[in-house]
Amino acid sequence: NLYGDPQRFTSVPPRARMTLKTRAQLAKAEPGKTKLGFAGIGIMGLAMTRNLIKAGYEVYVWNRNPAKCDPLKAEGAKVVSSPKQLAQAADYTFAMLSDPPAALEVATGPDGIVAGLAKGKGYVDVSTVDAETSQAIAAAVRGSGAAFLEAPVSGSKKPAEDGKLIFLTAGDQALFDAVAGPLGAMGKASFFLGEVGAGANMKLVVNMIMGSMMVAFAEGLALAEQSGLKQQDLLDVLGLGAIAAPMFAMKGPSMMAHKYAPAFPLKHQQKDMRLAIQLGDQHAQTLPVASAANAAYLQARGKGLGDEDFSAVLEAIIKAHK
Repeated sequence: NLYGDPQRFTSVPPRARMTLKTRAQLAKAEPGKTKLGFAGIGIMGLAMTRNLIKAGYEVYVWNRNPAKCDPLKAEGAKVVSSPKQLAQAADYTFAMLSDPPAALEVATGPDGIVAGLAKGKGYVDVSTVDAETSQAIAAAVRGSGAAFLEAPVSGSKKPAEDGKLIFLTAGDQALFDAVAGPLGAMGKASFFLGEVGAGANMKLVVNMIMGSMMVAFAEGLALAEQSGLKQQDLLDVLGLGAIAAPMFAMKGPSMMAHKYAPAFPLKHQQKDMRLAIQLGDQHAQTLPVASAANAAYLQARGKGLGDEDFSAVLEAIIKAHK
């Protein structure tokens, strides 16, 4: 492992762990021995796959736009022409896809991942989707005889590049154990949370909080400027107080400069807010703060900011007050 020993956490009772373990016995993924597949070579997928290659794994890649695989091909990855071929070539296949429809299509569609799976293989979906989508994919994967792990990540472009993502996993613990090495190459910690759906729900809760924090931060920057205060002074005050947050320190300077190079596209943050609000509705829990934040991201998308970083929500807030 090039990145040291990652932390691994399991929050499932021993009896439940035994049940999950008995679903499959899978070989431990090891550099030089195990073939890995990765579907979805976007901002996150590119960085994550690079870390798998650096760790010494034989890696196969697929993307709807094959040109996005070219940098990885130059670094040693093998490019295949369909998700089915990817799963056939790999022992364990990972996927980072944009939304629930894309995750379902790539997994279960014609020439999808499931068509290339078999007993002894595993599918790890690191996309951010709702629990129902994850459960549908899990059922299809397990129907092929393979194992399934949902593993959405906490972290954006820089943590992905640095191999410091946090994996929020659930599903077959045998697969969680088998891919400990690849997860360690891409992340600093992995949580096993139980049955399929738990990882998806945890990710939605985390991203709901993050998205709401960003909108509050953007409103604070805008209000400070409107009040004749220096935004840098606000950043300095926040950094020394009880609400100091790495996100404020990292995003604040670029927001002050009105520069929004996408580390986490705003359209994806808004999608996660929408899914979190739907999760609240399932449990009859009102989410007024998240709903207000979602409205701000929708406004930003309406202004053509969907492909910018999610911190570009500041522009929608500024324009709303002009």
